[in-house]
Amino acid sequence: MTGYVLFLSMIIMLLIGVPISITLGAATLAALLTLDVPLAVIPQRLFAALDASSIIAIPFFVLAGNFMCEGGISRRLVDFCNSIIGNIRGGMAYAMILACAFFAALSGSAPATVLAIGGMLYSDMIRIGYPASRSAGLLAVAGGLGPIIPPSIVMVVYCTITNSSVGNMFKAGTVAGVVIALVLFSLCGFYAKKESWPRNTVKHSVKAICINFLHAFPALLLPFIILGGIYSGLMTPTESASVAVVYSYIVGRFVYKEINVKSVYRIILDSGKSSAIVLFIIATSSAFSWLFTFSGLSNQIVDAIVAMNLAPWLFCLVVAIILLFFGTFLEGISICVLLVPVLWPIAQSLGINAIHFGIIVCVGIVIGNMTPPVAVNLFASASVSKLSIKEITKGELPFFLGFVAVYFLLVLVPGISTLLL
Repeated sequence: MTGYVLFLSMIIMLLIGVPISITLGAATLAALLTLDVPLAVIPQRLFAALDASSIIAIPFFVLAGNFMCEGGISRRLVDFCNSIIGNIRGGMAYAMILACAFFAALSGSAPATVLAIGGMLYSDMIRIGYPASRSAGLLAVAGGLGPIIPPSIVMVVYCTITNSSVGNMFKAGTVAGVVIALVLFSLCGFYAKKESWPRNTVKHSVKAICINFLHAFPALLLPFIILGGIYSGLMTPTESASVAVVYSYIVGRFVYKEINVKSVYRIILDSGKSSAIVLFIIATSSAFSWLFTFSGLSNQIVDAIVAMNLAPWLFCLVVAIILLFFGTFLEGISICVLLVPVLWPIAQSLGINAIHFGIIVCVGIVIGNMTPPVAVNLFASASVSKLSIKEITKGELPFFLGFVAVYFLLVLVPGISTLLL
């Protein structure tokens, strides 16, 4: 009875458009009424979900990312990437991918990466003759590197749910991000030749490259501070996130001088709103997953899957397809907090590595960001390019298929995800 009430109420609310955070909380409350359990357990679970040091990293990373966007860091990264590519055919497309990869190591957000890099490069690409829909499509797909190349908010959420190592998850994300970037580079090379994309109109001298490097150096140093602190053991992910906030503010305020006192209040307020949404989803999902386990539904599902004698690789493949399906109509973090508590116990019983499973979840979620109808990357690219979603979807197709091909490679070959562990 409890299971029927839990899932039926959740499905009904999702279908009528209730936000996922409210849906999870209300479904938990409705199902809890069928059990002899005091309702006070809900606020207890909400509080317990957020009473973890790793959770504090999320608002810090959001705030650091906003300081980076407002502080002129994205423009310096774009200028540097554009200068080192050289005068080759399709050079600005390569620069777009490279800039997205660098910015991904700063923001951890897919739509933020699309908006920041697209706002700097897209108009110039169109001006010198790049195909509009293809450029906008590449932007939407390359922006997907945001939640994969660390730091990544989605990865922090996943590790919080499964009690996995954030540092190891970040290492696996680095490998996955590099492989995806290389595939996108290869596809760009193919289409640059096939569709005769223009060459860079400006030849950059060694001196110009060095100047752009010096301008971008404070921005390029930040990933080494964040990841170096974590991997060396000097800082926890939460401590590195707080250091990132201080460093990004200092760079934007005193080095690039693009953040003023008035803008700080607005940046903090916007970051607080964004963080509150994520944290509320995590809190309600914790109550949902607790009831799911307490009622015995979790054990029943695990026992049923184990009884099917699925091979671990086949289960991973099924999970990948499920994630791609959910990604078409749910936002990334919502998918993570909704499915991971259900799927992870099964994966654990099959002996699947937590980091490998995390890469399956996180990359699958990112693909949802570029798959209509709920495709935040496409909408972000549309706001930059002023093209329709249909035009961008058509332009992104070869890059999207390349991204998906890498995803299934990661699903079926665990050694790629665990290469640096």
